[in-house]
Amino acid sequence: MATQTLDVRGMTCQHCVNAVETSVGAVEGVQQVNVDLDNGKVAVDYDDSKATVENIRDAIEDQGYEVIPQES
Repeated sequence: MATQTLDVRGMTCQHCVNAVETSVGAVEGVQQVNVDLDNGKVAVDYDDSKATVENIRDAIEDQGYEVIPQES
């Protein structure tokens, strides 16, 4: 099990929250999705043997939102 928190731009309302939660929640291996609209954060608990950060990012971007790359 892994947890990843992503910075997401473009979310402005409850509809945005629902769209992201539904899209990311449909990714195989995702256990839980928590969207923090005020701070533009999406926290995801997932089975890293089934899902990748790329799968999660793609699900968010497919809804029209921008995932900000993590600084290393």
